[in-house]
Amino acid sequence: MSIINNIKSAIPKTESLREFIKFMKERSQTADKSLAGTLMSTLTTMKFDGFCIMHEQVIEMTNILQQDLSLLE
Repeated sequence: MSIINNIKSAIPKTESLREFIKFMKERSQTADKSLAGTLMSTLTTMKFDGFCIMHEQVIEMTNILQQDLSLLE
């Protein structure tokens, strides 16, 4: 029950659907920026550890880059 109360307290009461949608868009942009920062940090600090083949490392880096680029769309 406490999780539900925390979620309810995080969402402001609005008078119209337009205000609510505006609030949610602002929140999602902040989350997207945070995720993009995390993905870029992961990508720039990755090192080849030698446990997998180079091809797998490149594919993993490409996947992270694709996730990051999808946030820009």
